[in-house]
Amino acid sequence: MPSTRPEAIRTAQPTQDGAGVKIRRINDFTGRLDPFLMLDELKASAREDYIGGFPPHPHRGFETLTYLIHGGVTHEDSMGNRGEVHAGEAQWMSAGRGVIHSEMPLLDSDGLHGFQVWINLPAARKMDPPRYRDIHAAEMVTAEADGVTLKAIAGAWHTSTGRLEGPLARLGDDAAMADVTLNPGARLTVELDPDERLIAYIYSGSLGDGLDTARMGVWSEQTRIELASSEGARLLLLRGRPLREPIRHHGPFVMNTDAEIRQAIADFEAGRLATPPASVA
Repeated sequence: MPSTRPEAIRTAQPTQDGAGVKIRRINDFTGRLDPFLMLDELKASAREDYIGGFPPHPHRGFETLTYLIHGGVTHEDSMGNRGEVHAGEAQWMSAGRGVIHSEMPLLDSDGLHGFQVWINLPAARKMDPPRYRDIHAAEMVTAEADGVTLKAIAGAWHTSTGRLEGPLARLGDDAAMADVTLNPGARLTVELDPDERLIAYIYSGSLGDGLDTARMGVWSEQTRIELASSEGARLLLLRGRPLREPIRHHGPFVMNTDAEIRQAIADFEAGRLATPPASVA
């Protein structure tokens, strides 16, 4: 059986960010990926293509979840946090009302492959205190069944591999993320609520029907979705309920109104954006 046909297919575009880190990016601040805003695949083997990392920069109004397939990254922020994660691990940060942070590859890293996803926050939580957490390999929850391996990183998943909940119980406003491997000929069924959206980013192999490596499939208003691969595939799976709120985006800030964006810029320029240390989740 082929995969359930997506309503849209997006292709990641090569670009660079930070201090020259080469990435592949899919972004959409129009709401078509709501509650998700952006997905970056960080994949580089040449040292000069990733070692510059992402020096200190601000955020406000959304969350980030960084997940590594290969290599390592350190995190430091204006809350006083410092963390380090390696292959198979993740870092979560809720920027809330404001944080300044850096993400730098480990100096002994032999290449870098991972993802960073931006998840929007509802208007009522955009000015909450910022928070941060490392998620290490021992905390991850994995299920295997019929040629499928699903690693739950965040949120709850109801699939043909069983019911799993990742170590990060809350992502955005009840969103979820998982890393999935389909062996050749394997099939995964994902159960959703009618108002949820499913996104699959294929980072290796193919699901057929144009869903090849570096492409994203989007499904909405379906309660049962089949993902199958004749040749095998690895994919990042995202589930979330659209917020259906106005989105205003300017660089590292995502708010609901132009006035809020102007305030974020003014707060950053005046040194007011970063807040005192907050408790870690």
